[in-house]
Order: sequence, then structure tokens, then C-alpha cells
Amino acid sequence: MSSDVRDAARRRLSALTAPADMPDGDAAAVRLAEDSALIGRFLAAVGTGADGEDVADGAGGSGRAAVEDNGAALSLLEGMRAALDEVEAQVVMEARRRGLDWRQIARHRGLNSSQAASQRHQRLVTRLEEIRQGVR
Repeated sequence: MSSDVRDAARRRLSALTAPADMPDGDAAAVRLAEDSALIGRFLAAVGTGADGEDVADGAGGSGRAAVEDNGAALSLLEGMRAALDEVEAQVVMEARRRGLDWRQIARHRGLNSSQAASQRHQRLVTRLEEIRQGVR
């Protein structure tokens, strides 16, 4: 998906509700946004360059504090992945509820077929159920 398409999507969705007007909303979406912001601030403080190399000592410093800071950021990722899966499943189900077919969902997701979109959603739902049951 091109950055122009993503930018247009961001503009459209941000026009729906200003962040200050947002209710608490869905717990997974709120948690994802908060954790994403934390990791973003961590990376900005560390000064990570485009190639992933440290370009400045930043907030991470060196030694034990840097290891703990990096560990804290890494520990958020699995929860963020699960929260993103939950949000994705909810958005797809809302799209289906509003009448979008799998072909339309596939196009918006950058997938090649309705079958790919449907299968992705089924794998996602299965993974979420496994997480809920403690299998994963």
C-alpha cells in the first residue's frame, strides 16, 4: 500500500473525531495507542537512525539503564501485537457488518484476492482465540 493511500486514510479517520473528544474507546485500541506512543518516544530519545543504528547517546545511555530501557520497549511489543490483532479483527468485522465484501476488504488491505482477505481474517480470529485460551 502506498504512503499516499495511508496518508489519505489517516486524514479521513482523523477527521472523524478529534483526539481530545475521543471517549475511552475500545481497550485494545487505547492500549495500542499508548504503548505505540511510549515506544515512539523511546526511539526518538535514543535517536535511532533509518538504518537502525544509534546516532546519539540519547535517553538510553549505556550500561544497565540502556539494557533495561530496551528491555522495557521490547516487552511491550507482544502485547501490542495482540492488541493490533484484536483491533484488526474488530475493524474487519465492522466492515463486514457495513456491507463490504471480502474483495473490497482485500483491496483496502493490499491483498490480491477475497480469498486471501478471508483466510487472513480466519487465521487472526483463530490466533486471538488461542491467546484467550492460553494456548499461545
